[in-house]
Amino acid sequence: MAYKRILVPVDGGETSAKGLREAVKMARRGRAKLLLLHVVEEYSAFSAPEVGVDVGPLLEAMLGTGRKTLARIETRVRKAGVRPETLMVENVGGRVADEIVWQAKRWKADLIVIGTHGRRGLQRALLGSDAELVARYSPVPVLLVPARGRGKPRQNERR
Repeated sequence: MAYKRILVPVDGGETSAKGLREAVKMARRGRAKLLLLHVVEEYSAFSAPEVGVDVGPLLEAMLGTGRKTLARIETRVRKAGVRPETLMVENVGGRVADEIVWQAKRWKADLIVIGTHGRRGLQRALLGSDAELVARYSPVPVLLVPARGRGKPRQNERR
């Protein structure tokens, strides 16, 4: 099956870049549309313990960084031969995974490609996994692209 509408969450990190590279390959092969989604997580701006702190400048800085990140990634994707759509959304208090799933439904994506850290055990329990939640709740297939290649697992990762 050839996918025609591929949503790719991007944040500028190496893990998300691995997912992006795979999505670009798929888009080129199948002449698919690509949506680059950047979610600005505003929760951290509102979780400051100081009462009366003006979070406006912090929010503006987060949005500015988000715009720059998305523009940089869009340029890279265009140089690779794909003309993506871009979308930046603000997320206040919700989970990033919920926003990704919502945007996939809204845009009528037929695939989500997402880079994943591949955390396990306590680290995953403490930090959570947006990729895992997207895979669990997505109405469309999700391709999880691991941060590490297929290599021999490190000693502490063996079962």
